[in-house]
Amino acid sequence: MEWITNPEIWISLLTLTVLEIVLGIDNIVFISILAGKLPVDQQKKARSVGLALAMITRILLLLSLSWVMSLTATLFNMAEWFGVNDSNLLSKFAISGRDLILLLGGLFLIYKSTHEIHEKLEGDEGDHSVKKVYSFTGVIIQILILDIVFSLDSVITAVGMADEIMVMIAAVTIAVIVMMFSAASISNFVNKHPTVKMLALSFLLLIGFSLVAEGLDQHIPKGYIYFAMAFSVLVEVLNLKSKKKSNPVELRNTPQE
Repeated sequence: MEWITNPEIWISLLTLTVLEIVLGIDNIVFISILAGKLPVDQQKKARSVGLALAMITRILLLLSLSWVMSLTATLFNMAEWFGVNDSNLLSKFAISGRDLILLLGGLFLIYKSTHEIHEKLEGDEGDHSVKKVYSFTGVIIQILILDIVFSLDSVITAVGMADEIMVMIAAVTIAVIVMMFSAASISNFVNKHPTVKMLALSFLLLIGFSLVAEGLDQHIPKGYIYFAMAFSVLVEVLNLKSKKKSNPVELRNTPQE
């Protein structure tokens, strides 16, 4: 029970919880978009199940840290396939288990985001006369696939931020609970505004590219991505506020000669 009186543990818990919430935003957006395809009476359940699966996945990965750390071992090297002997290229194209998960997850996210954008613009969603039925189980499976990818990123961050396994689990649990309370409002906002939904899909596309780049050992600082997302959201909020004004801006009359 010594951890209760240790301020460093409380600081690491608070910091890690905030980071987990930030890292979970893209997960919430993805869950909200998929859940929005279901009937209204199933959407809340899908969001809750999706976030619960995210929490369970994160905790299971934290409890198997030795396995997670083993994912950094090289499985194969793509440079060797082409007979490349340059040590720098050999290092960059060495694919580990973690890299493989990030690559596959990133490619899946790129495909899914592109498919959703196409469907919204030219597919069934763009044709109001056609109503496509989506399976609850199918939506949950898609959420689970991306939960694994997002959870891996979250767990690696947790390992780097804290030493106590219980602090990591507590931070993940608190973050998911906070996300559960905010998921409904985020989902409603995204689904209510078509331009925001398109922006959210663009975010997921950007995150998919960053995951692929990370899998190929091309690190893109998360701060750049989140800044771009925050700036885009700010511009969109200003656009939405400007649209609410019913009266157009009136120009002052020029003085008559």
